[in-house]
Amino acid sequence: MLPSLAGYQLRLAQIAIFRDFAEGLGEFDVTPGLFGILVIIEANAGLKQTELARAAHLDRSTVVSVIDNLERRNLVERRPAENDRRSNSLVLTTDGIALLKKLKRRVQDHEKRLVEHLSEDERTTLVSLLQKIFPEHR
Repeated sequence: MLPSLAGYQLRLAQIAIFRDFAEGLGEFDVTPGLFGILVIIEANAGLKQTELARAAHLDRSTVVSVIDNLERRNLVERRPAENDRRSNSLVLTTDGIALLKKLKRRVQDHEKRLVEHLSEDERTTLVSLLQKIFPEHR
């Protein structure tokens, strides 16, 4: 039964993807989730923690611990939000910018390995189909 289940095949693919990601980026001690957080912050400097939680589909308490971790590593800095002193805005530090530059190159290599057995049309179709899975939960 399992091999015919889409969810099972997606889980096997996820395991393989995470393994390859860890092999390619393990030296940086960054998960796919942390990479995503860094990319979101880079693209939205000054983003509030609550906005990051929404963008990353994480609960607020999880985002606090993630940001604590990134701040301890001197990758992200909390600053008082401009229009709301009760909130923190987030920016990458110089170290965060430098690390993210390295990570992006490695993630692009990872992405190439991920789709190396697909034609460009198949890759486009795969992405399109995956976007249709539970769109209400994204």
